[in-house]
Amino acid sequence: MSKIYQPLDDFRIVELPEKQLPFWKIAGPGAILVGLSIGAGESVIWPLIAAEYGGSMIWAAVLGVFLQLWINFEVGRWTITTGETVYTGYSRIWRGFAPLFILLTVVGWIAPGWARTSGLALKALILGPGGWGPDTFWTMVTFAGVAAILFGPKMIYQSVERTVEVLVAIVTIGLILVAIAVGSMETWQKLGSGMINVGYIDPGMSVKKLFSALVFAGAGGTANLFYTFYLRDKNIGMGAQLPSLQNPLRGRSEKVPATGFLFEVTEENRKRFTEWWQYVKKDQILFFWALNTFTILLFIFGALAVLHPQGIVPEQGKLIYDEAQILGEIWGVAGQRIFLLVGVATLFGTQLALVDGVSRSISDIIYTNFRGAQRRDLNWWYLLIAGIWIVGGCVITFVMEQLNVSELGFLFNAAYMGGFAMAIYVPLTLYMNYRFLPDFAKPKRLSTFMMVIASCVYIGFAISSIVWEVKQVIGG
Repeated sequence: MSKIYQPLDDFRIVELPEKQLPFWKIAGPGAILVGLSIGAGESVIWPLIAAEYGGSMIWAAVLGVFLQLWINFEVGRWTITTGETVYTGYSRIWRGFAPLFILLTVVGWIAPGWARTSGLALKALILGPGGWGPDTFWTMVTFAGVAAILFGPKMIYQSVERTVEVLVAIVTIGLILVAIAVGSMETWQKLGSGMINVGYIDPGMSVKKLFSALVFAGAGGTANLFYTFYLRDKNIGMGAQLPSLQNPLRGRSEKVPATGFLFEVTEENRKRFTEWWQYVKKDQILFFWALNTFTILLFIFGALAVLHPQGIVPEQGKLIYDEAQILGEIWGVAGQRIFLLVGVATLFGTQLALVDGVSRSISDIIYTNFRGAQRRDLNWWYLLIAGIWIVGGCVITFVMEQLNVSELGFLFNAAYMGGFAMAIYVPLTLYMNYRFLPDFAKPKRLSTFMMVIASCVYIGFAISSIVWEVKQVIGG
């Protein structure tokens, strides 16, 4: 095995950089996670559940976002303390986690459900769902947009952050306008009742579907781990000791260390860590938890107000358009166009952040762990993985379309596989932070308690899902 893996250097001891700028001047990493979160889970999966079952299980959406808040805290804790990605931390525990997380990332995200749904939403906005063009063509259009954003500007992170922030703003404002247009006191009451109806599961809801929905209330799957890269590229905490990822098509790159740092236990470093930790908490509470919860409830509200009363459960590829169509009847063409624009912004933001995050994850794992990989720069690996992902996404969409396979099925399956990944990495992240970090940087009681709860939830659902699958096979 030693012939396969590159040895991991021990942590180098350096000073923890000082936080010099106010929060709002370095805000952003949490906003990209919101851009990821408002994709399929918020705009497709949860509105579908609300359209079919009403508001009785909204509590699970709220719980899903809340649990992921604590997961993101611990991902952030590792990166601001060491400057490493969590994937490198996992490899410090066991080298076999490197190929395992490549596998989990590929299996979780390879089917381009978001890209196809993003293309369908764009087609509906421009031409209507019956307009010209196969799904593959419109998927290629959205992937071309992703490629332009990633490989146009010099600094990849800045391009992604600015684009996603604009898209999140469009989504939030659009959803508020929609809620004003279709809102009624009765719908608000249903929303409130569903939030406090904790533990209720509709008899028609399978454990697999509920597990998938819980995972995609928030970023979900390995997407929560992308936060580690955004903190590094924003120079947060020890991430400031490492160069940001540059576009390899725009000039020479800088050698990126594969491993990170620790700091001596001094009063000054303790003070600096506390300031960075407060940044992570504020970033996640304001952007990820508050904004994510707000937008997912608005998407559910729209489905409760527009689709559920008419008994409409949209067909594949038509959820965004069906809801927009009914909004058009209530609020005219302006309402229809606003919701279609919200749909495009939501799904394209997720597609962009996923291509970026997946490419960062796989390239980081390869570059850090495998012998010979560091002969090439990290951003070369990023370009290679992103290129393969985009071309592969177009090919898979074409095959899906020829076989008449629903993109919704792939979205649910991605969430399902992501749930099993979370059952592995949530307890692993807590263990990693306890094992390697200085005492004052380790998780405190509340964080530990919430991570144990999250671990139990995802592991419990994973086991229940396996039991359910076995029963389906036996019963079938």
